[in-house]
Amino acid sequence: MKSLSFILAVLLAAPALAADPPVHKSDGMLVDAKGMTVYTFDQDKGGKSTCTGQCAENWPPVAAGSATLESPYSSITREDGTKQLTYKGKPLYTFSKDKSPGDKKGDKVKDMWHVVSD
Repeated sequence: MKSLSFILAVLLAAPALAADPPVHKSDGMLVDAKGMTVYTFDQDKGGKSTCTGQCAENWPPVAAGSATLESPYSSITREDGTKQLTYKGKPLYTFSKDKSPGDKKGDKVKDMWHVVSD
């Protein structure tokens, strides 16, 4: 029988299972885990989100989650301390008026909000 310390050492050395990624591609655009369209905001500069308060209520930030992030994804820490997912350095959001997966009602709003496609 293996010793408890040996078993613990093996478990601690094993890589952790990665959580599901917070976004994925669908129909040529990024969507969150619920299939909702993901957007960027032109006012965000230098890897920092400028969408706070009422803006963040209308455009909820995409949470970075616990997944291991690989380029082109990373995360930033928002003013409230939460982690927000970024794509190529741009913070990501969903739009409160999108009600069903595939909705893109936020695309080109005020010519500052854009669907993330690649």
